[in-house]
Amino acid sequence: MSKKNTTISLVVVLLFGVLLFYFGTDGFRAYTAETVRINQLKSKQPTFPKVMLEDSKGRTYTISEFEGKYVFITFLYTYCGTVCPQLEVNMGKVYELIPQSYIGQDIVFLSISFDPERDDPETLEKYRQIFKSDGETWRMARIPDENELASLLKEFGVIVIPDGNGNFAHNSAFYLVDRSSKLIDVMDYTKVDEAAQRVVHMLDKEAGDLK
Repeated sequence: MSKKNTTISLVVVLLFGVLLFYFGTDGFRAYTAETVRINQLKSKQPTFPKVMLEDSKGRTYTISEFEGKYVFITFLYTYCGTVCPQLEVNMGKVYELIPQSYIGQDIVFLSISFDPERDDPETLEKYRQIFKSDGETWRMARIPDENELASLLKEFGVIVIPDGNGNFAHNSAFYLVDRSSKLIDVMDYTKVDEAAQRVVHMLDKEAGDLK
């Protein structure tokens, strides 16, 4: 094969590889496995399964408790000494940035523990108080049934890996469920202002459409 033909072949292979990467990464937007996972979730928009939640007040209900409202969600465990405290601090900041006219009427906040054995209502109540959650428009809850918990984590792409010493390796994000209980957005929990702006813009747009 001549040098010219070899060069042409290499260019073709390179272009083919670039095209594969383009389509495989959603137009170069998905550079990491986590980004791919998030983009797939946004595309799929899974429905929040009918699992039984038990909150810090000992009340039990399904996601239908919040029917007709958006639900802003985090996943955590109270014994976490790494990312979870900051996750909840940031959750509280988003909560404070949402106009009070929307809180409780159009949107509620829900922190869900994936460590139900240790995170009983009493423990969740203490955790709630630490982060100044009101227990109503921002609730903290667990899913006692392990199979139901597993189904939710799987549907929402939440990765939880126990280390055998009572701790978990897990991914963290803000999850937004719409009024019909479908997951419509997954946001970077470190970008508080951006997350709040996206939620407020969505709610303002809806309010404007209703006028």
